[in-house]
Amino acid sequence: MEQILNRAAKGDREAMAQIVGEHYPAVYRFCARRVGVTVAEDAAQETFLTAQKSLSKFDGRSSLLTWLLGIANNHCRAMSRKQKQESPMELWKSTEVQSHEQGSVDRVTLKKALDSLSPEHLEVVLMHEVEGLTYDEAAAILGVPAGTVKSRLHHAFLNLRRFFDEQGATA
Repeated sequence: MEQILNRAAKGDREAMAQIVGEHYPAVYRFCARRVGVTVAEDAAQETFLTAQKSLSKFDGRSSLLTWLLGIANNHCRAMSRKQKQESPMELWKSTEVQSHEQGSVDRVTLKKALDSLSPEHLEVVLMHEVEGLTYDEAAAILGVPAGTVKSRLHHAFLNLRRFFDEQGATA
């Protein structure tokens, strides 16, 4: 992979195409959950354009995917600010969450619960629970210590639990 990175950093289009081919689906899904499916493709393309321009700055302290998701996260934040809308995260919010104890949480209640979270808490829930990123990977993407990710995740779950308790919903 290092050889491909070096070639792509020097402008080799085939090497860059190989990187895009390998990581595009994950970057697209990441973007779709943050800005919605209608603009996720634009965000993903912007991510790879930025990556191509700054590939020589990739130092290997994280995985290439983690680095790309950090770039994607920045583009998604900027797009959300431009559009002055909260990121809809359509792919995740449209699914029903099953409870092991009783029934399920309906989509409307789940959307309200997620909307009740701060942007920082929602980000870590998506990164850790939906994307499956480790604390360290999420921390690298957000530019914060892993302990901060753990703390935000803990508080996000406390807030979600409180929301569901207040709603009388099963979580």
